[in-house]
Amino acid sequence: MKNRVLFPILIALLLAACGQPVNESKQAESVPESALQSDAEPEADNKKKSEKKPAKEKAEEKSKEEPKPTDLSELHVHYINVGQADSTLFQYTDHDDTYTILYDAGDWNKSDVSNYLAQQNIQFIDLIIISHPHADHIGQLKDIIHTYDVGEVWLSGNTSSSGTFQDAIKAVTDSDADYSEPRAGDEFEIGPLEIEILHPSSLTGNLNEDSISARFTYGDIAFVFTGDAYKNEELLMMSRDVEADFLQLGHHGSNTSSDPAFIQAVDPAVAIYSASHNNSYGHPSPDVVSLIQNSGITLYGTDIHGTVLVTTDGVDYDVQTEADGTITPESTPSTPVEKEEPTEEKQEEPATTTHEDCVDINEASLDEVQAIIHIGPARAKDLIDQRSYETIDEMTKIPGIGPARIDDIKNEGMACVQ
Repeated sequence: MKNRVLFPILIALLLAACGQPVNESKQAESVPESALQSDAEPEADNKKKSEKKPAKEKAEEKSKEEPKPTDLSELHVHYINVGQADSTLFQYTDHDDTYTILYDAGDWNKSDVSNYLAQQNIQFIDLIIISHPHADHIGQLKDIIHTYDVGEVWLSGNTSSSGTFQDAIKAVTDSDADYSEPRAGDEFEIGPLEIEILHPSSLTGNLNEDSISARFTYGDIAFVFTGDAYKNEELLMMSRDVEADFLQLGHHGSNTSSDPAFIQAVDPAVAIYSASHNNSYGHPSPDVVSLIQNSGITLYGTDIHGTVLVTTDGVDYDVQTEADGTITPESTPSTPVEKEEPTEEKQEEPATTTHEDCVDINEASLDEVQAIIHIGPARAKDLIDQRSYETIDEMTKIPGIGPARIDDIKNEGMACVQ
């Protein structure tokens, strides 16, 4: 007993000798409310879901992180040759986990995306991002949803009266996939891949302009996708970090996109566009091709090179293509991809018109659509309100436009459909 009493007295004397007040005690720390809760973890979900964090919180975490690891497994990014449409596949692993992400789902009247996914022996798709509801981007979503288990689907939130969109959204709602409408500034981590949404902040109701645009970062290598967003939207994205090694040119390389200031801000080493050979829209625009090449950026196109495959370990990257080819005025040779072309690809739907100055009824402005026969100011507004269209025949949705006037519109050759 004496030893127990003397010991604290000796400690007190030592503290006093060091100038430490003997009677000052350490203030009790409050117990976090979470500590009062059960330690039991919630039951694990079988699906791998993206982890969303507020931008501020994520920025604070990044400032505390150690340098990025250099031992990432290989990420494979397939810019799939889907004709006059869009679809890109991301595949990577992290330890025992395999991840698959699809950005856009090709055209409505083909099966090339579905065939390509089958060739990759995919079992589960963690995330499908559809940039916007046009049929050349959401086209095969229904079939993909019916074929594969899917963790999440992201859409812009805009809707369409087209049968392709209606079938696709029904397939999503009938499935077990989660559904989300991300907005600019949202950040996600899917394994070692980070995704930041660049656009839109809010919806305007214009399908192309509201395309979900995103920056994918894997280690030190970044990829930017903008769907069919136009130049004005690209300039809005520049309020965020858009710098990337790879840029998919907006709107199939059309001159509605690829603003020079945006290209300079992204500062890519490689640009890639998706288009069909000799398409009636003139994609890619010669002006855009010249801009990219004059900027010293390596350019690939699916119409010339077929599927473009990028492989990276987060530090270095390699680009392979199905074929070598020339994009006027320069040639961009590469190593062929050792993959077979889909064997069951359907023939691409013939263009509605080959008129050089055709008016795309899915994209033209209120004034531009009035160049079409039988379309005055009132019908022009109705035409825009009824978007999107898959064929000229669907213009019968416009009040006052019947079969006879559809024939007149087709014979004139001014109207066309993207």
